[in-house]
Amino acid sequence: MNNNKIIITVSGEDKVGIVAMVAGILSAAGVNIEDIKQTLMQGHFVMFMLCDIANASLSFKELKEKLTEECHKLEMEVWVQRKGLFDKMHSI
Repeated sequence: MNNNKIIITVSGEDKVGIVAMVAGILSAAGVNIEDIKQTLMQGHFVMFMLCDIANASLSFKELKEKLTEECHKLEMEVWVQRKGLFDKMHSI
């Protein structure tokens, strides 16, 4: 299991600045965004990101807490999971 890969999911009512806010936090922490997918369904925004935290200046826990704090300010839900765990959960 590669502990350097994480999956970030952001969901909520669409508004300006969601992607910029999340990408800004990741960039400031030295996290590489490897893949990003987003969609808008009847005003509901959903984004999935695959990121590499190998060179991050924050721990997994610190990064998760920072993203959670900032997403809640925009009234968005966020899930941050290690890719290995995400893969196992979705293979059942």
